[in-house]
Parts: sequence; C-alpha cells; structure tokens
Amino acid sequence: MREITREEWLHLAIEALRPEFEKVEFPLPEKIHVSVGFGYGAKRESPTILGQCWSSLASEDGVNHLFISPELKDTARVLDVLIHELIHAADNCRSGHKGAFAKAAKALGLTGRMTATVATPELTEKLRELATALGPYAHATLYPMGKPIPPKPEPKPEAPEEDPEDTPVHSGPKKQGTRMIKVACNPQCECGGYVVRTTQKWIEVGMPVCPFGTVMDIAA
Repeated sequence: MREITREEWLHLAIEALRPEFEKVEFPLPEKIHVSVGFGYGAKRESPTILGQCWSSLASEDGVNHLFISPELKDTARVLDVLIHELIHAADNCRSGHKGAFAKAAKALGLTGRMTATVATPELTEKLRELATALGPYAHATLYPMGKPIPPKPEPKPEAPEEDPEDTPVHSGPKKQGTRMIKVACNPQCECGGYVVRTTQKWIEVGMPVCPFGTVMDIAA
C-alpha cells in the first residue's frame, strides 16, 4: 500500500475536522489548499510562527492557502496548528486573532494567547486519536537554524588502579593500612625543617629532598 504524502495527510485531517467546525457554526470553505512549508515572510515576521493562512482574496483561484511549519513533527501539535489556520480560513482572515476567530478557537478547544494558541489537554487527546486513525505523517523535522548537536555522553569514571598490596587474598580481616612515616629536614637548613610523610616503600627507593636540596631523614 502506498504511503500517503504529508499534504494528503493534512487534507484527510481537514475533512475529518469539518464536522467539528459545523458544530460550532463556523463552517470551513469547500476547498482549501494546504502545504508543509514556511509561508511568505513567516520567519521574518517571527521565528516562532508555526502556521500561516492566506485570504482567498490573495489567490488566483479564490481558495485559501494554508502552510504548516516543517519544524513540526508531533502529529497532535501539527493538528492543533492546523485547526488554528483553518479558523482563519473559515473567517477568511477578516477577524485577525480577535472577535469571531477567538470565539471559534475557544469553542474548538484552543487556549492560550490567540496569536499562539495551543490545544487543551482534552483536545490534544482527541487529536492524538485522530492522528492514529490517519496513519503515519510522512515528515521529518526541518531545523532552520541547523540540526541540534546532541549532548556528549558523560564519561564513565575510571576505576582506581588497585595497589597489589591492597588486593585481598583471603576472606579474613583486612590488614592495617600502610603506615605513613614522618621525614624531616635539618632545622638548620634554609628550609627551616621541612616535613613530609611517606611510606617505607619509597624510603627504600631514596630519601626525599627538601626544597633547598638537602637530603631529609626519618624524624625521631
């Protein structure tokens, strides 16, 4: 079976929504053009415009032209933006976002600022059911400002290297931790008796040297 195009999907949605417009006594025009794309000047007018409707007076064939933003992929959101633009078409853009437009928008389940409406939770649920009935919306999101860069995964913390001396070889009590030995320089040195602590392992390698180059010794 052939997959329907996104424009065909939108036309099917319009026909499914016609009865809802009849119920609120705001019937849709018999014919409507609908496309996925940015309407003329839409992004110059506002970067957040998600739909656009043109009056039939601007069209050679006297039919309203609707545009649904290619930034949208969530089908319930696509449908609620479509309803917003269909209200403009039913009103032929005469009321702007006031008067008859606002009355119809609220009756159909749109809320928020009338210039940027969103569906109520109840309408969203109905639109999700409608979208399921319509089938897949053959569309991939368009990112006008460039595809977002996914965050880099957090690096996994490296496991600390085990000192062979600390690796348990039996189930008995753990041996006492390595004893730190105090090492000091001669108080008569320019360092004033520099003090550090180290282990017997490193003392056997060589005694530490103070900042002034004097070999240190184990403190009494």
